[in-house]
Amino acid sequence: MAGSVTARSDDLWLAIRREAEAAVVADPFLEASAAFILDQGDFGGALAFLIGRRISHAEADRAQFTRTAREAFAAEPALVDAAAVDLTAIVRRDPAITGLLAPLLNFKGYVALQAWRVSNRLWRNDRPDLALLMQSAAADQLQISIHPSAQIGTAVFLDHGTGIIIGALASVGDEVTILQNVTIARRQDDPRHAPRIGHGVLLSAGATVIGKLSIGDFAKVGAGALVTSDVPAGCTVVGVPARLTNCAEAGARP
Repeated sequence: MAGSVTARSDDLWLAIRREAEAAVVADPFLEASAAFILDQGDFGGALAFLIGRRISHAEADRAQFTRTAREAFAAEPALVDAAAVDLTAIVRRDPAITGLLAPLLNFKGYVALQAWRVSNRLWRNDRPDLALLMQSAAADQLQISIHPSAQIGTAVFLDHGTGIIIGALASVGDEVTILQNVTIARRQDDPRHAPRIGHGVLLSAGATVIGKLSIGDFAKVGAGALVTSDVPAGCTVVGVPARLTNCAEAGARP
């Protein structure tokens, strides 16, 4: 399995380079934003450069974050594999996207997620101060705040992204789509327990999930909904407080 994932990451990198070459030829204006890809030796190098560039404007901080990301990707190649899966998931799920280059360069939700993958590794390796510094930088520059202690799967799509908050200890499964202004966090009076978001869940714009709650696999949470109790698998909830409107067969993809 690991071998097939790595091969897919390598193929993805070749496809991105081809798109970057074509984009620069077609429109010289894109050279400033896309040409850096052609200077990188692999996908991890490009991601590290992109993270540093997007989460800091100060040259010293940019160099520090780029170096930190490079070190993380070299030490834990699974982070690069996860980034490849995240990118292909955007292309698969966003009907407005037809290639890999556009979301890589322009989707701040994607960059924020990869910056979190680096900060999470720092957190797991007893470097909490640098992890929190990366979180703060990403929140300042991208308006997306993901605590380093959160747990997030792969093929996750932070669509639009602005205002997303994923708090400490929150758990987000694979194939989850999260739109702008979504909050997933613990309650102040119960900081030990955080929400769990299952596989394939859709959290629509402005949804709020706070406390010891579970959102079941393939559930959908409507725009602006305030979730105050568990949502069964395959169900849709809307409103404030959120209420069930319909349920697909439990565990089945809607």
